[in-house]
Amino acid sequence: MGTSTPDTSPCAPVLEVFASIQGEAAFVGEPQVFLRLRGCPLRCRWCDTPASWALAEGASARIATPTRARREDAWATPFQAACWIAEVEPGGPRTVSVTGGEPLLWPEFVLALKPMLGRRRLHLETAGAHPRSLARVLPACDHVSLDLKPEFDLDAPVELADPRATRERAPRDAAEWSAARRECLRLVAGRDACGKLVVAGSRTPEAYAPLLDEVEREASGLLVVVQPASPIGGVEAPSRELVDAVAEMARDRELAVRVLPQVHRLLGIP
Repeated sequence: MGTSTPDTSPCAPVLEVFASIQGEAAFVGEPQVFLRLRGCPLRCRWCDTPASWALAEGASARIATPTRARREDAWATPFQAACWIAEVEPGGPRTVSVTGGEPLLWPEFVLALKPMLGRRRLHLETAGAHPRSLARVLPACDHVSLDLKPEFDLDAPVELADPRATRERAPRDAAEWSAARRECLRLVAGRDACGKLVVAGSRTPEAYAPLLDEVEREASGLLVVVQPASPIGGVEAPSRELVDAVAEMARDRELAVRVLPQVHRLLGIP
């Protein structure tokens, strides 16, 4: 009798798969499918998806098809995730935005997903905390939306204990964050990418100058999207004056800049 070969495809924990409108960064307004993965060591004070941080035992994935939403086991192979993506599309194939959580915790999954998507583009949304993993997945990415994380808006990271996640540690202080940002900027320089800078209230424009300096030095052609923070969890929205000042600082460095809110929140959609 023949023996079956076990499936050794890299798995990742899925939080949800759904079709919606891209609400942030360079492709704002584009209909896309979102594959949201679980797990994130970062603790951004203005995070709008804290439910994605942890890997709860027995967790399930929400699959929102055009007719109903159902639950499946969270851990999925790239093939299973691609099947869910096709299932939630209301029409023809869409760009797939792999978001989180932090997708770079699962680099082998992201790499293996790309061949499963056919002619769909794969867009990666990442916090930019794991440059080695970013370098690993870049061949699979048609676009990278790279957060420019200001470390003063982050609480201490909480690393995942799951052995299947990347062993690359998240930055823990200002120096480590600067090093990670610079390396990620060098990786996306000249590629189809953008940098997203969330600006929160109770800050001065000068606080954001080092991040813009890094973009100017490492990836001067990168589009910088200045995103006013949504008032979540006690975080204040920035003033118009602060947003204008940060955008003007980017222009002073001859960077391409756009100011965009979280459009999906304005539309009341996921």
